[in-house]
Amino acid sequence: MDKLWVLLCTGLVFLMQAGFMCLESGLTRSKNSINVAVKNFADFGISVLLFWAFGYGIMFGASQGSWFGGDNFFFSADTQGDMTVFFLFQAMFCGTATTIISGAIAERIKFLAYTIVVILVSGLIYPFYGHWVWNSSGWLKQLGFIDFAGSTVVHGVGAWVGFATLIIIGSRQGRFSDKGEVNKIQGSNLPFAVLGALFLWLGWLGFNGGSTFAFNNQVPKIILNTVLAGVGGMIMAMIFSQVKEKRVEVEELINGSISGLVAITAGCHIIPNPLAIIVGMTGAAMAKFVSQALIRAKIDDAVDAVAVHGGAGLWGTISVALFGDLALMKMPISRIELLLIQLLGIVIAMVWAFGLTWLILKPLNQIFPLRVSLEAEELGLNVAEHEAKTDTYELLNVMDLQAKTHDLTLRVPVESFTEVGHIATRYNQVMDALEQNHRQNMESLEELYAVTATAVSAVENKQFSPDDFDAFCDRPDELGILAQALQEMITIINNQQEQLQILSGETPENHNQEIRILQDTVVEILTTRFGQITSQLNVSIHKIKNLSEIADLLKKAISAKSIDDFL
Repeated sequence: MDKLWVLLCTGLVFLMQAGFMCLESGLTRSKNSINVAVKNFADFGISVLLFWAFGYGIMFGASQGSWFGGDNFFFSADTQGDMTVFFLFQAMFCGTATTIISGAIAERIKFLAYTIVVILVSGLIYPFYGHWVWNSSGWLKQLGFIDFAGSTVVHGVGAWVGFATLIIIGSRQGRFSDKGEVNKIQGSNLPFAVLGALFLWLGWLGFNGGSTFAFNNQVPKIILNTVLAGVGGMIMAMIFSQVKEKRVEVEELINGSISGLVAITAGCHIIPNPLAIIVGMTGAAMAKFVSQALIRAKIDDAVDAVAVHGGAGLWGTISVALFGDLALMKMPISRIELLLIQLLGIVIAMVWAFGLTWLILKPLNQIFPLRVSLEAEELGLNVAEHEAKTDTYELLNVMDLQAKTHDLTLRVPVESFTEVGHIATRYNQVMDALEQNHRQNMESLEELYAVTATAVSAVENKQFSPDDFDAFCDRPDELGILAQALQEMITIINNQQEQLQILSGETPENHNQEIRILQDTVVEILTTRFGQITSQLNVSIHKIKNLSEIADLLKKAISAKSIDDFL
């Protein structure tokens, strides 16, 4: 029965990987969500492999001077069958400690660089600290340090490694402005993030409940404490959010509940049920305090992992001394002494996890930059790191290309029965309408050019035929009106030319008569095209006595686009 219980809890803890994947993917932008999901998947595989090879041996092997284990490497169920269930349970814990880091440093770290961090944590930092606390011969264990299910061993170690990595790689583009403003980067799928939080709650029941390694009378109390602490953290976060923001923000609710779960993990077996709610509420408050401190320091934690797992884990470990039932601890020790031991264990975890990560990654970053390029970060790590394109990416890519090339013939690929597919369909319909309108405008411009060219050619060649505009006069639009006006003008011109031919001759009277006819023609064309003209313009036209000047003026009256253009 005990093995069956631990095996069941192993499955529940494994479910936390899915919870972290949903949570972190939902709280990050869609252009990076695939990268975040793949990192959660990959870090589990790498961490379990390393834990199987030598992590388990370092952590639970025969202690060498209370510092590290010296056997049980490359664990085999054939030779250690009785410990197989224990190994599997602990391997899930190692994966959990590792995947906490993924969310903190999301959206800016190279995938290969992240695998280096995973190897560092699961192969070195976590097993050694785990030996000191959970191996029966570990030196912190011998001092009396208590961390029942890993507020510091799992959550604290993951948070401090993530903290060091965050400082080295820096914040995401746009998170903090040059003026010191803090810009919120909204997650892409908050319902997905809430689902992840629910998965974590379910997994936590096995995380804490299975740490008894037996299905005994402690289990119901541990599970009840776990649930109460999670609820307490959620309620506290709800109150904080309502008071400060005048609304309940989804991210605050999620992180508050997880903070409560983290905080109770260290002492869920010895803290009374009513106090579990207090531990959860104060754990959420501590996480919020740490989160605000990080923001003031311009340290960009994408999902508040350092605050939730580090801050709440720290408080939960201290809460063992403050709220734990000393009678259940079965140790001749006072609360003050236990508090000092708990503080020592926390400091050691911070120095070991943060310090070693900094010492290794800082010089490595000078040789092999851990962070992606600015272009890759702007494009999104889904494409930049994995060439994993989504329908949203294809939509935006076509839109960007159209903005650059002005090519209205491009269309977006449509994925049927998806939200983006519906958007793509509507976008393509809009582009169809724009392209058709653009084509009609181009045809109208071509016809306008033909009308204008016909009029100019008639003026230049002095061959005025109203029939040239018959093809355009039937149009119902402005182009048809212009053609009709030009046709009327040419008819007038032809009539005037006939009168000039009748009156043609060499006498001054005939010459003056020709001038007057052309002057009147210019005035009539301008009046027909642009409405009543000013008396001053009329007088100015009639003052011109040179025949060639009047002819040029006649051409200008026909070709001018407006009265101002004529002037």
